[in-house]
Amino acid sequence: MVCPMVLPAQNHEIDSLYSVLKTEKEDTNKVNTLDALSRELADLNNYHTSDSLVHITLNLSEKLNYTDGKAGAYYNLGVIYTYKCDYPNALKNHMLSLKISTEKGDKSRMANSYVCIGIIYEKQGNYPDALKDFLSALKIYEETGNKNGIAYTYNIIGIIYYRESDYPNALKNYFASQKKYEEIGDKENIANAYVNIGIVYNDQGDYAEALKNFSNGLKIKEETGAKSDIADVEINIGIAYKKLGDYTQSLKFHSDALEINKGIGNKSGMADSYIAIGEVYTKTKKYNEAKEYLGNGLQIAKEIGAKELICQDYEGASELDSAIGDYKRALSDYTNYIAYRDSLKNEANTKKLVSEQMQYDFDKKQAAEKAEQDKKDTIAAADKHKQQIITASVGLGLFLVLIFSGLLFNRFRITQRQKIIIERQKALVEEKNKEMHDSITYAKRLQDAILPPLNTIKKHLPESFVLYKPKDIVAGDFYWMEQTESALFIAAADCTGHGVPGAMVSVVCSNALNRAVKEFKIRDTGKVLDKVRELVLETFEKSESNVQDGMDISLASLTPSEGGIHIQWSGAFNSLWYVQNGEMKELAADKQPIGKTDNPKPFTTHTLTLPNGEGKGGAMLYLFTDGYADQFGGPKGKKLKYKQLQQLIIDNAQLAMDEQKNMLNQTFENWRGGLEQVDDILIIGIKV
Repeated sequence: MVCPMVLPAQNHEIDSLYSVLKTEKEDTNKVNTLDALSRELADLNNYHTSDSLVHITLNLSEKLNYTDGKAGAYYNLGVIYTYKCDYPNALKNHMLSLKISTEKGDKSRMANSYVCIGIIYEKQGNYPDALKDFLSALKIYEETGNKNGIAYTYNIIGIIYYRESDYPNALKNYFASQKKYEEIGDKENIANAYVNIGIVYNDQGDYAEALKNFSNGLKIKEETGAKSDIADVEINIGIAYKKLGDYTQSLKFHSDALEINKGIGNKSGMADSYIAIGEVYTKTKKYNEAKEYLGNGLQIAKEIGAKELICQDYEGASELDSAIGDYKRALSDYTNYIAYRDSLKNEANTKKLVSEQMQYDFDKKQAAEKAEQDKKDTIAAADKHKQQIITASVGLGLFLVLIFSGLLFNRFRITQRQKIIIERQKALVEEKNKEMHDSITYAKRLQDAILPPLNTIKKHLPESFVLYKPKDIVAGDFYWMEQTESALFIAAADCTGHGVPGAMVSVVCSNALNRAVKEFKIRDTGKVLDKVRELVLETFEKSESNVQDGMDISLASLTPSEGGIHIQWSGAFNSLWYVQNGEMKELAADKQPIGKTDNPKPFTTHTLTLPNGEGKGGAMLYLFTDGYADQFGGPKGKKLKYKQLQQLIIDNAQLAMDEQKNMLNQTFENWRGGLEQVDDILIIGIKV
C-alpha cells in the first residue's frame, strides 16, 4: 500500500501548468500552481523534478507566509519520500503537514495526512499506530461525508486486521469498503475489494471462494489496464493455486506478475514474486532454482525494509533447507522467521489494536447519543412554553428515569466491554499456545532428522533395541550411529536440559560427532570425544554470552575380529554396562562432560573383546543416560536409582531384544505411576 493514488496526469495537463507558471507573479496563485504541478510529476514517477518544484513551493510559501502552501508542500514531500520508500523522511513531512492543517482546521488535508501517516506505519509493521491514524481519518471522512475517503479507509483498516490474522474484522471492513465503492461506482476499487476479500478466503483455506473473488477483481483490473494492480492479483491467484497443489498454474501466474513488476520497477512486488516462485520451486523439488529466487527476494526485501516479506522469505528458506537436508541452516532460518513474525505480531500489538478500535467505537456511540439527547432537549424546551407545570412534572420523572437508565446502560456497557476483552484475551492465549506448539512440533521434525532411523540400526545390529522416551515433544537426549570402513560407532547422549533448549544443544553435539568421525576420520573413541569437546566449545564460544551447555555420553565402537567382537569405549559421566554369563560388569566413565570444565583431561579409551555367542551364551552391552535411574516413583515417591536398574537388567538379560525393551518400558511406567516424567529416557541394548 502507498498513499492515495490518482490517475497519472496527461502530458498536455503538465504543459498547461508550465505555461500558466511562466505568466504568474510570485503570489499565492503561483504557489497553488507549483503545488499542482509537483503532484502531477510525482504521479508520473518524475521524483527529481517534483522534489525541486516542492522546495521552490516551500520557499515561496515561507516568503509569503502562506500556511496552505507550506502544508501542501510538506504533504507532497511526504508523498515523494513514500514513493521512494524513504519512510523516516516521509513520516517527518506528513507530520509537519498535519500540524499546520490541524492549526488551520483544514479537515480534508488533516484526513489525508492521517491516512498517509498510517500507511507509513503499516509499511514499518507498526500496526497499532497505523490503525489509530486510519480511525482518525475515518472519523473526519464520516463527519464531512467524504464517501471516497470512507471507502478507502475501510479498506486499509481491513488490511491492518488481516496483518494481525483477525479475519472476521478484516472481512467486515473489506465488505464495508466494497459497498461504499459500489455506491460511488468506482470500478477499480471495487476490484481491489474483491482481491482483498479473496486473500482472506485464501488464508482461511476456502480456495474456491478465493479464486472466485480474485477472478472478479482481475477481470476489472484488465479492463482498467493498471499493470501493478494486475501483478498483485496474479500473485494472489498463484498463491491459491499453490495451496491447491496446482504448481504449473501457480508458477505461470507468479512468473507473469514478476515480469510486470520488473517492467514498472516495483521493488516490493518484485520481492513478493521472487519469494512466491522460490516457494513453488521448493514444492516441485527444483532446489537450485528455489534457492536463487528466495535469495533475490530476501535481498530486495531487506533493501526496502519490508519486514512482512523478510519474514515470508525466511519461512520459505527454512522449508527449502529442510527439504535438501541442511537442518542446521533450516533451524537458523526458522529462528529468523519466528523473530520477524513475533516482531510484526505480538500480544502487545494485538491488545493495542483492540484498544484503538474499541475507543473509536465508543467515541462514535457517545457522539450519536449526544446528538440524540440534544434533539430531545430541543423538543422538551419547545413544549415547556406550552405546558410548564405538566412539563416540569414529566421532565422530573423523565430525568429520574434517564439517570436510572443511564446507570443501567453504563453497567451493561462495562459488562459487555469486559466480556469482549476477556474473550479476545482468551483467544489470544489459545492462539499463542497453538503457535508455540506448532513451532515445537516443527523443531521435532528437525531433531528427528539427526537421529538414525531405527530400521538402519536394526540393519547393522539385528539383535538390539532402543528405548527412547522424550520428556517433552523434543528432547535433550539423542542416540547416534555411524558406520565407517572398519567399525560401527554407536552412542547414547544426554545434552544439558530437555525440551527445546536441550534439543538445540543436541543439534550442535550431534553435528560435532559427525564431523569428528566423518570429516576428521578419528577412530579412537577417546580421541573422538576430545575432538567433539573441541568442536562444541568452538561453536559456543561464538556466542557473546557465557554458554555452559554440553553433554554426557556413552560412545562405543564395535569391530568384528577372529576372537569375537572387539570393543572400544569411552564415556563422559555415563558408564557402559555389559552382562556376560549372568554377571554384570561396568566400564567407568570419565568424570567430566563434553563442554566447558575446569582442568579438562583427555578422555580414556577402554578396550575389551567379547566372544560371539548364541542364545544364553551371548554377551549384552547397555549404553544409557541418567533419566531412567533418576525417575521418581514407587510406593514412597523416591528415585529408582542405578542399583535397581542394574538388577532389573541382570534378571532379564536373557530375554529377546523386543521383550527386554517392553519390560524396561512397562517397569518404568509402573514405577512412575501418576508422577510426571522428570527427564528424557534413553537405553540402548546390543547383543554381541
